Amino acid sequence: MAKYVFVTGGVTSSLGKGIIAASLAKLLQARGLKVTIQKFDPYINIDPGTMNPYEHGECYVTEDGAETDLDLGHYERFLNIHTSQANNVTTGRIYQTVINREREGAYLGKTVQVIPHITDEIKRRMLLLGGDGNYDVVITEIGGTIGDIESLPFVEAIRQIQWELPEEDVCVVHLTLIPYLKAAKELKTKPTQHSVKTMSENGVHPDIIVCRTEEPLTNELKRKIALFCNVKQDAVIEAMDASSIYEVPLEMLREKLDLICLKKFQISDIKEPQLEQWKVFLDKLKYPKSKITIGLIGKYIELQDAYKSILESFIHAGAACEVKVQIINVHSEFITKDNVAEKLESFDGMLVAPGFGERGIEGKIMAIQYAREHGIPFFGICLGMQMAVIEFARNVIGLKGAHSTEMKEDATHPVISMMEEQKKVKLMGGTMRLGAYPCEIKDGSLAHKIYGKVNISERHRHRYEFNNEYLQQFIDKGMPATGFNPETGLVEIVEVPTHPFFIGVQYHPELKSTVLNPAPLFVHFVAAAKQYSEKRTANKMTSAVIR
Repeated sequence: MAKYVFVTGGVTSSLGKGIIAASLAKLLQARGLKVTIQKFDPYINIDPGTMNPYEHGECYVTEDGAETDLDLGHYERFLNIHTSQANNVTTGRIYQTVINREREGAYLGKTVQVIPHITDEIKRRMLLLGGDGNYDVVITEIGGTIGDIESLPFVEAIRQIQWELPEEDVCVVHLTLIPYLKAAKELKTKPTQHSVKTMSENGVHPDIIVCRTEEPLTNELKRKIALFCNVKQDAVIEAMDASSIYEVPLEMLREKLDLICLKKFQISDIKEPQLEQWKVFLDKLKYPKSKITIGLIGKYIELQDAYKSILESFIHAGAACEVKVQIINVHSEFITKDNVAEKLESFDGMLVAPGFGERGIEGKIMAIQYAREHGIPFFGICLGMQMAVIEFARNVIGLKGAHSTEMKEDATHPVISMMEEQKKVKLMGGTMRLGAYPCEIKDGSLAHKIYGKVNISERHRHRYEFNNEYLQQFIDKGMPATGFNPETGLVEIVEVPTHPFFIGVQYHPELKSTVLNPAPLFVHFVAAAKQYSEKRTANKMTSAVIR
């Protein structure tokens, strides 16, 4: 029988429920338990696939093609496992299922209500992953904040599960905020008390309270929280702000979060956590031997979470190369011919980010041209790869009017276009290539050097493809395609072999990068940027000596 942990949040959103859930899962996994995590989001969207990144951050895509919450990226990066559609559930999906059943007559003419029909479907999905015997512990993160009206059905479902299952099978972890008032020079516990009170009024009593705080919690404060929130004092956990999310598992280990959960589950005689590789990674992350600067060219740069997986991939690759990667965001909408050199000349490498729509694409094209002509290491992902294709078509092949039919339906030269079978699909998500697809890499290419093999699988999230009618012209002019989908012949990778490092990929390699397995493309891109930086520094020193 699987054990269930429910992670809720109080006082405010964005406290890091996903990081606490992933950290607890990492500690339990390191002790030899089989663990998975799932996210229940209270919004009515079926999934975040149609949301603007400014609304909800990046849309994370799983192996099976589910468009999910970005917290699933943290789960995979921490646990080094794959999640699936079953790991992310929204209110929209719950209601859609119940309404479809009602239309089919599954409820035998009864009045369909939030209790029991909606809560029964929530409970079914909460217990689904634990029912197949593959996991010892299932951790469920509940999105939103206690007190939100849309979260009430999920809280009620937890209450029912607490009541239905044996006491030792369920543990509720409540993450809350202990604000520090500078004027009074005091940490205040009242918001936490109110949050737990609201939770208790809904029938759910937390077993553990994790307190986000800027200042250390004294034993007196812990005792006060325990007394007013009806938990044991050792179940009040301090979660100080950390310099990196990857330090949080070790902080939770020091606070004995995993041991308190195991005690609640009545699990004993378990091995000490094996975290040696994690500590080696942290050591390299904290003490890099050099530093590089990468320009991230995108159009959602105002919100850090819009490119979350890319930023985390740079952290993994930087640690692997023992180099600190400083990311400088450059808004592609504000790149012009007059300022492109000023904005980009100081970078050791450039990544042109994915995205949708017309806004900012001409700036991306100018940035790619600058990187190509000045020998700066370049890496394009999805739309970034497509813009590299358009730039090369216009400025090297000479195809004036080359464009993508996503932005210009009547393009003179549609070097990027939608496949015919996709054009007939009307649902927004239906026209996408989503999830993992195979790719065959040409022997001897840069991609082959990077991956060390010819058959790979990477995740996709896009509608438009390289137009193979133009493929020979690209080969003839020096941008060969070096990766193809073996089933459809669609282009997955393009390169410029005469350039020190120039590669664009149609897929999203950042989605599979983890602490223990950094994405090879990011590792080699960082290494190329490091080499470029060292060479540029050496040239400057030589010039100084000559003068």
